[in-house]
Amino acid sequence: MYLQKISLVNFKNFDSKTFEFKEKINCFIGQNGVGKTNVLDAIYYLSFAKSYFNPIAVQNIQHEKGFFMIEGDYSINDRQEKIICSLKKGQKKILKRNGKAYEKFSDHVGQVPLVIISPSDRDLVTEGSDTRRKFIDGVISQQDKKYLQDLIAYNKVLSQRNALLKYFAANRTFDATNLEVYDDQLVNYGTNIYDKRKQFLENFIPIFNQKYQIISNDKEQVDLVYNSQLHITSFRDLLKNSLEKDKILQYTTVGIHKDDLSFEIGEYPIKKFGSQGQQKSYLIALKFAQFEFIKQQSDLVPILLLDDIFDKLDEHRVAQIIELVNNDEFGQIFITDTHSDRTEKVIQQSNKPYQIFKL
Repeated sequence: MYLQKISLVNFKNFDSKTFEFKEKINCFIGQNGVGKTNVLDAIYYLSFAKSYFNPIAVQNIQHEKGFFMIEGDYSINDRQEKIICSLKKGQKKILKRNGKAYEKFSDHVGQVPLVIISPSDRDLVTEGSDTRRKFIDGVISQQDKKYLQDLIAYNKVLSQRNALLKYFAANRTFDATNLEVYDDQLVNYGTNIYDKRKQFLENFIPIFNQKYQIISNDKEQVDLVYNSQLHITSFRDLLKNSLEKDKILQYTTVGIHKDDLSFEIGEYPIKKFGSQGQQKSYLIALKFAQFEFIKQQSDLVPILLLDDIFDKLDEHRVAQIIELVNNDEFGQIFITDTHSDRTEKVIQQSNKPYQIFKL
Protein backbone atom coordinates (compact mmCIF):
# COMPACT_ATOMS: atom_id res chain seq x y z
CA MET A 1 0.00 0.00 0.00
CA TYR A 2 1.20 3.50 -0.75
CA LEU A 3 -0.05 7.04 -1.36
CA GLN A 4 0.62 8.02 -4.96
CA LYS A 5 -0.70 11.58 -4.95
CA ILE A 6 -2.33 14.09 -2.62
CA SER A 7 -4.15 17.30 -3.54
CA LEU A 8 -4.88 20.06 -1.01
CA VAL A 9 -7.35 22.92 -1.43
CA ASN A 10 -7.62 25.64 1.27
CA PHE A 11 -6.05 23.30 3.82
CA LYS A 12 -4.16 25.28 6.47
CA ASN A 13 -1.50 27.35 4.61
CA PHE A 14 -2.06 25.72 1.18
CA ASP A 15 -4.36 27.41 -1.37
CA SER A 16 -4.08 24.67 -3.96
CA LYS A 17 -1.23 22.16 -4.08
CA THR A 18 -0.62 18.67 -5.46
CA PHE A 19 2.24 16.35 -4.54
CA GLU A 20 3.14 13.10 -6.32
CA PHE A 21 5.05 10.62 -4.20
CA LYS A 22 7.63 7.85 -4.45
CA GLU A 23 6.70 4.41 -3.20
CA LYS A 24 9.39 4.45 -0.48
CA ILE A 25 10.82 7.70 1.01
CA ASN A 26 9.48 11.25 0.57
CA CYS A 27 11.04 14.23 2.38
CA PHE A 28 9.77 17.76 2.98
CA ILE A 29 12.53 20.27 3.71
CA GLY A 30 12.11 23.90 4.72
CA GLN A 31 12.16 26.44 7.52
CA ASN A 32 9.60 26.34 10.32
CA GLY A 33 6.19 27.67 9.28
CA VAL A 34 6.30 26.80 5.56
CA GLY A 35 3.81 23.91 5.86
CA LYS A 36 5.93 20.73 6.08
CA THR A 37 3.96 19.36 9.00
CA ASN A 38 0.67 20.44 7.37
CA VAL A 39 1.34 18.02 4.48
CA LEU A 40 1.84 15.18 6.96
CA ASP A 41 -1.33 16.22 8.78
CA ALA A 42 -3.26 16.08 5.49
CA ILE A 43 -2.00 12.51 4.95
CA TYR A 44 -3.05 11.70 8.52
CA TYR A 45 -6.49 13.20 7.80
CA LEU A 46 -7.08 10.70 4.98
CA SER A 47 -6.56 7.80 7.40
CA PHE A 48 -8.53 9.12 10.40
CA ALA A 49 -10.83 11.90 9.09
CA LYS A 50 -9.32 14.27 11.64
CA SER A 51 -6.18 16.30 12.29
CA TYR A 52 -3.38 14.92 14.46
CA PHE A 53 -2.54 18.42 15.68
CA ASN A 54 -5.79 20.42 15.86
CA PRO A 55 -9.00 18.76 17.07
CA ILE A 56 -11.16 21.73 15.99
CA ALA A 57 -11.86 20.80 12.36
CA VAL A 58 -12.99 24.23 11.15
CA GLN A 59 -9.63 25.71 12.20
CA ASN A 60 -7.97 23.59 9.50
CA ILE A 61 -9.72 25.68 6.84
CA GLN A 62 -7.44 28.38 5.46
CA HIS A 63 -8.18 31.87 6.79
CA GLU A 64 -11.00 33.69 5.00
CA LYS A 65 -11.93 30.58 2.97
CA GLY A 66 -15.20 28.68 3.30
CA PHE A 67 -14.03 25.07 2.97
CA PHE A 68 -11.10 22.69 2.66
CA MET A 69 -10.65 19.50 0.64
CA ILE A 70 -7.99 16.78 0.77
CA GLU A 71 -7.89 14.16 -1.97
CA GLY A 72 -5.58 11.14 -1.97
CA ASP A 73 -4.90 8.50 -4.63
CA TYR A 74 -3.67 5.20 -3.20
CA SER A 75 -2.49 1.86 -4.47
CA ILE A 76 -3.90 -0.70 -2.01
CA ASN A 77 -3.36 -4.40 -2.77
CA ASP A 78 -2.81 -3.45 -6.44
CA ARG A 79 -6.15 -1.61 -6.58
CA GLN A 80 -6.54 2.10 -7.21
CA GLU A 81 -8.39 3.81 -4.35
CA LYS A 82 -9.43 7.44 -3.95
CA ILE A 83 -10.15 8.97 -0.54
CA ILE A 84 -11.55 12.49 -0.16
CA CYS A 85 -12.11 14.41 3.06
CA SER A 86 -13.79 17.82 2.93
CA LEU A 87 -15.40 20.33 5.24
CA LYS A 88 -17.54 23.42 4.58
CA LYS A 89 -18.08 25.95 7.34
CA GLY A 90 -21.42 25.36 9.03
CA GLN A 91 -21.74 21.83 7.62
CA LYS A 92 -20.69 18.32 8.63
CA LYS A 93 -17.37 16.91 7.52
CA ILE A 94 -17.60 14.49 4.57
CA LEU A 95 -15.36 11.46 4.04
CA LYS A 96 -15.61 9.45 0.82
CA ARG A 97 -13.88 6.32 -0.40
CA ASN A 98 -14.14 5.67 -4.14
CA GLY A 99 -17.02 8.13 -4.39
CA LYS A 100 -19.08 6.60 -1.56
CA ALA A 101 -19.57 8.66 1.61
CA TYR A 102 -19.10 7.03 5.02
CA GLU A 103 -22.03 7.28 7.43
CA LYS A 104 -19.69 6.69 10.39
CA PHE A 105 -16.05 7.77 10.23
CA SER A 106 -15.20 4.95 12.65
CA ASP A 107 -15.88 2.52 9.76
CA HIS A 108 -12.88 4.02 7.93
CA VAL A 109 -10.38 3.70 10.81
CA GLY A 110 -7.89 0.95 9.97
CA GLN A 111 -8.63 0.91 6.23
CA VAL A 112 -5.47 2.96 5.54
CA PRO A 113 -3.22 2.13 8.53
CA LEU A 114 -0.81 4.88 9.49
CA VAL A 115 1.63 5.77 12.29
CA ILE A 116 2.92 9.27 12.97
CA ILE A 117 5.95 10.25 15.08
CA SER A 118 5.98 13.94 15.98
CA PRO A 119 7.42 16.37 18.58
CA SER A 120 3.85 16.75 19.89
CA ASP A 121 4.07 13.12 21.05
CA ARG A 122 5.90 14.51 24.07
CA ASP A 123 2.40 15.08 25.47
CA LEU A 124 2.37 11.33 26.14
CA VAL A 125 5.09 11.92 28.74
CA THR A 126 4.08 15.34 30.09
CA GLU A 127 0.27 15.35 30.00
CA GLY A 128 -2.34 13.43 31.99
CA SER A 129 -3.58 9.85 31.72
CA ASP A 130 -6.20 10.76 29.09
CA THR A 131 -3.44 11.26 26.49
CA ARG A 132 -1.89 7.85 27.17
CA ARG A 133 -5.30 6.10 27.10
CA LYS A 134 -5.95 7.67 23.70
CA PHE A 135 -2.66 6.20 22.49
CA ILE A 136 -3.66 2.66 23.58
CA ASP A 137 -7.15 3.08 22.15
CA GLY A 138 -5.80 4.44 18.86
CA VAL A 139 -3.52 1.44 18.32
CA ILE A 140 -6.14 -1.19 19.16
CA SER A 141 -8.95 0.58 17.27
CA GLN A 142 -7.06 0.52 13.96
CA GLN A 143 -7.43 -3.26 13.89
CA ASP A 144 -10.39 -4.06 16.16
CA LYS A 145 -13.77 -2.60 15.14
CA LYS A 146 -15.58 -4.19 18.10
CA TYR A 147 -13.17 -2.48 20.50
CA LEU A 148 -13.83 0.90 18.91
CA GLN A 149 -17.59 0.36 19.05
CA ASP A 150 -17.40 -0.67 22.73
CA LEU A 151 -15.26 2.38 23.50
CA ILE A 152 -17.70 4.78 21.81
CA ALA A 153 -20.63 3.11 23.63
CA TYR A 154 -18.79 3.18 27.00
CA ASN A 155 -18.07 6.91 26.73
CA LYS A 156 -21.69 7.60 25.83
CA VAL A 157 -23.03 5.62 28.81
CA LEU A 158 -20.43 7.23 31.10
CA SER A 159 -21.66 10.68 30.05
CA GLN A 160 -25.28 9.62 30.68
CA ARG A 161 -24.45 8.21 34.13
CA ASN A 162 -22.63 11.43 35.08
CA ALA A 163 -25.64 13.48 33.93
CA LEU A 164 -27.92 11.30 36.08
CA LEU A 165 -25.68 11.80 39.15
CA LYS A 166 -25.87 15.58 38.61
CA TYR A 167 -29.67 15.31 38.30
CA PHE A 168 -29.86 13.40 41.59
CA ALA A 169 -27.81 16.08 43.35
CA ALA A 170 -29.74 19.01 41.85
CA ASN A 171 -33.12 17.49 42.76
CA ARG A 172 -32.08 15.90 46.07
CA THR A 173 -33.34 12.52 44.94
CA PHE A 174 -31.93 9.07 44.17
CA ASP A 175 -33.16 6.17 42.03
CA ALA A 176 -31.02 3.04 42.43
CA THR A 177 -32.88 1.13 39.68
CA ASN A 178 -32.30 3.87 37.12
CA LEU A 179 -28.61 4.07 38.00
CA GLU A 180 -28.25 0.31 37.80
CA VAL A 181 -29.26 0.38 34.10
CA TYR A 182 -26.17 2.50 33.37
CA ASP A 183 -23.98 0.45 35.73
CA ASP A 184 -24.83 -2.76 33.88
CA GLN A 185 -23.83 -1.22 30.55
CA LEU A 186 -20.61 0.28 31.96
CA VAL A 187 -19.62 -3.11 33.41
CA ASN A 188 -20.35 -4.88 30.12
CA TYR A 189 -18.48 -2.48 27.84
CA GLY A 190 -15.78 -1.60 30.38
CA THR A 191 -14.82 -5.21 31.16
CA ASN A 192 -14.49 -5.97 27.44
CA ILE A 193 -12.27 -2.90 26.96
CA TYR A 194 -10.13 -3.80 29.98
CA ASP A 195 -9.61 -7.38 28.77
CA LYS A 196 -8.53 -6.16 25.33
CA ARG A 197 -6.21 -3.48 26.72
CA LYS A 198 -4.59 -6.07 28.98
CA GLN A 199 -4.13 -8.55 26.12
CA PHE A 200 -2.83 -5.83 23.81
CA LEU A 201 -0.19 -4.64 26.30
CA GLU A 202 0.98 -8.21 26.98
CA ASN A 203 1.79 -8.43 23.26
CA PHE A 204 2.91 -4.82 22.80
CA ILE A 205 5.36 -4.31 25.69
CA PRO A 206 7.95 -6.91 24.47
CA ILE A 207 7.90 -5.29 20.99
CA PHE A 208 8.41 -1.86 22.58
CA ASN A 209 11.33 -3.09 24.71
CA GLN A 210 13.00 -4.60 21.66
CA LYS A 211 12.69 -1.34 19.66
CA TYR A 212 14.09 0.75 22.51
CA GLN A 213 17.07 -1.56 22.96
CA ILE A 214 17.92 -1.13 19.27
CA ILE A 215 17.70 2.69 19.45
CA SER A 216 19.70 2.90 22.72
CA ASN A 217 22.14 0.12 21.71
CA ASP A 218 21.18 -1.89 24.84
CA LYS A 219 22.52 0.84 27.13
CA GLU A 220 19.31 1.60 29.05
CA GLN A 221 16.52 -0.45 30.60
CA VAL A 222 12.98 0.83 30.16
CA ASP A 223 9.51 -0.42 31.03
CA LEU A 224 5.89 0.27 30.21
CA VAL A 225 3.41 -0.54 33.00
CA TYR A 226 -0.37 -0.79 32.65
CA ASN A 227 -2.24 0.64 35.66
CA SER A 228 -5.93 -0.14 36.09
CA GLN A 229 -8.34 -0.27 39.03
CA LEU A 230 -9.70 -3.48 37.47
CA HIS A 231 -6.42 -5.30 38.23
CA ILE A 232 -7.59 -5.73 41.82
CA THR A 233 -11.39 -5.40 41.90
CA SER A 234 -14.21 -6.23 39.50
CA PHE A 235 -15.84 -3.27 37.76
CA ARG A 236 -19.19 -3.95 39.44
CA ASP A 237 -17.61 -3.92 42.91
CA LEU A 238 -15.72 -0.73 42.06
CA LEU A 239 -19.01 1.02 41.16
CA LYS A 240 -20.74 -0.35 44.25
CA ASN A 241 -17.92 0.72 46.60
CA SER A 242 -17.65 4.23 45.09
CA LEU A 243 -21.39 5.02 44.97
CA GLU A 244 -21.45 7.45 47.90
CA LYS A 245 -18.37 9.27 46.61
CA ASP A 246 -19.87 9.44 43.09
CA LYS A 247 -23.10 10.93 44.48
CA ILE A 248 -21.17 13.63 46.35
CA LEU A 249 -18.85 14.50 43.46
CA GLN A 250 -21.60 14.04 40.82
CA TYR A 251 -19.48 12.02 38.41
CA THR A 252 -18.16 8.46 38.00
CA THR A 253 -14.85 8.22 39.88
CA VAL A 254 -13.91 4.63 38.94
CA GLY A 255 -13.61 2.59 35.78
CA ILE A 256 -11.50 2.00 32.70
CA HIS A 257 -11.62 5.75 31.94
CA LYS A 258 -9.10 6.06 34.79
CA ASP A 259 -6.58 3.58 33.30
CA ASP A 260 -3.02 4.82 32.72
CA LEU A 261 0.41 3.80 31.47
CA SER A 262 3.61 4.38 33.48
CA PHE A 263 6.66 5.25 31.35
CA GLU A 264 9.76 4.14 33.23
CA ILE A 265 13.53 4.19 32.70
CA GLY A 266 15.62 2.22 35.19
CA GLU A 267 12.49 1.79 37.37
CA TYR A 268 11.98 5.58 37.63
CA PRO A 269 9.47 7.83 35.81
CA ILE A 270 11.02 8.96 32.54
CA LYS A 271 9.18 12.29 32.91
CA LYS A 272 11.38 13.18 35.92
CA PHE A 273 14.54 11.15 35.37
CA GLY A 274 14.94 10.88 31.57
CA SER A 275 16.98 13.31 29.47
CA GLN A 276 15.38 14.96 26.41
CA GLY A 277 17.17 12.46 24.18
CA GLN A 278 16.03 9.51 26.30
CA GLN A 279 12.43 10.75 26.35
CA LYS A 280 12.48 11.22 22.59
CA SER A 281 14.00 7.75 22.07
CA TYR A 282 11.31 6.30 24.36
CA LEU A 283 8.52 7.90 22.33
CA ILE A 284 10.07 6.87 18.99
CA ALA A 285 10.38 3.27 20.26
CA LEU A 286 6.74 3.44 21.37
CA LYS A 287 5.65 4.50 17.88
CA PHE A 288 7.88 1.96 16.10
CA ALA A 289 6.31 -0.69 18.32
CA GLN A 290 2.87 0.64 17.33
CA PHE A 291 3.91 0.31 13.67
CA GLU A 292 5.11 -3.27 14.20
CA PHE A 293 1.96 -4.27 16.11
CA ILE A 294 -0.42 -2.84 13.47
CA LYS A 295 1.61 -4.50 10.71
CA GLN A 296 1.33 -7.88 12.47
CA GLN A 297 -2.43 -7.48 12.86
CA SER A 298 -3.12 -6.18 9.34
CA ASP A 299 -2.48 -7.40 5.81
CA LEU A 300 -1.21 -3.89 4.97
CA VAL A 301 2.08 -2.20 5.84
CA PRO A 302 1.20 1.11 7.55
CA ILE A 303 2.34 4.45 6.15
CA LEU A 304 4.94 6.03 8.45
CA LEU A 305 5.12 9.80 9.05
CA LEU A 306 8.30 11.12 10.71
CA ASP A 307 7.85 14.77 11.69
CA ASP A 308 11.13 16.45 12.70
CA ILE A 309 12.33 13.40 14.64
CA PHE A 310 16.08 13.90 14.12
CA ASP A 311 16.17 17.05 16.26
CA LYS A 312 17.61 16.61 19.79
CA LEU A 313 19.01 13.13 19.02
CA ASP A 314 22.72 12.33 18.96
CA GLU A 315 24.25 10.84 15.80
CA HIS A 316 24.29 7.33 17.22
CA ARG A 317 20.54 7.31 17.95
CA VAL A 318 19.82 8.77 14.50
CA ALA A 319 21.94 6.00 12.93
CA GLN A 320 20.03 3.34 14.90
CA ILE A 321 16.69 4.79 13.74
CA ILE A 322 17.85 4.74 10.12
CA GLU A 323 18.90 1.13 10.58
CA LEU A 324 15.36 0.36 11.74
CA VAL A 325 13.85 2.24 8.79
CA ASN A 326 16.28 0.55 6.38
CA ASN A 327 14.67 -2.75 7.24
CA ASP A 328 12.41 -4.04 4.45
CA GLU A 329 9.58 -4.36 6.99
CA PHE A 330 8.79 -0.69 6.31
CA GLY A 331 6.74 0.58 3.40
CA GLN A 332 6.17 4.22 2.45
CA ILE A 333 7.79 6.84 4.69
CA PHE A 334 7.30 10.61 4.85
CA ILE A 335 9.93 12.75 6.61
CA THR A 336 10.07 16.45 7.51
CA ASP A 337 13.22 18.33 8.53
CA THR A 338 14.62 21.85 8.59
CA HIS A 339 18.13 20.73 7.57
CA SER A 340 18.45 19.64 3.95
CA ASP A 341 22.02 18.31 4.28
CA ARG A 342 21.24 16.29 7.40
CA THR A 343 18.16 14.66 5.86
CA GLU A 344 19.81 13.81 2.56
CA LYS A 345 22.80 12.30 4.34
CA VAL A 346 20.48 10.23 6.52
CA ILE A 347 18.22 8.92 3.75
CA GLN A 348 21.11 8.13 1.42
CA GLN A 349 22.19 5.59 4.04
CA SER A 350 18.83 3.86 3.66
CA ASN A 351 19.59 2.75 0.08
CA LYS A 352 15.91 3.24 -0.81
CA PRO A 353 14.39 5.32 -3.65
CA TYR A 354 13.61 8.81 -2.35
CA GLN A 355 12.63 12.31 -3.36
CA ILE A 356 12.91 15.66 -1.65
CA PHE A 357 10.34 18.46 -1.75
CA LYS A 358 11.75 21.87 -0.78
CA LEU A 359 9.00 24.10 0.60
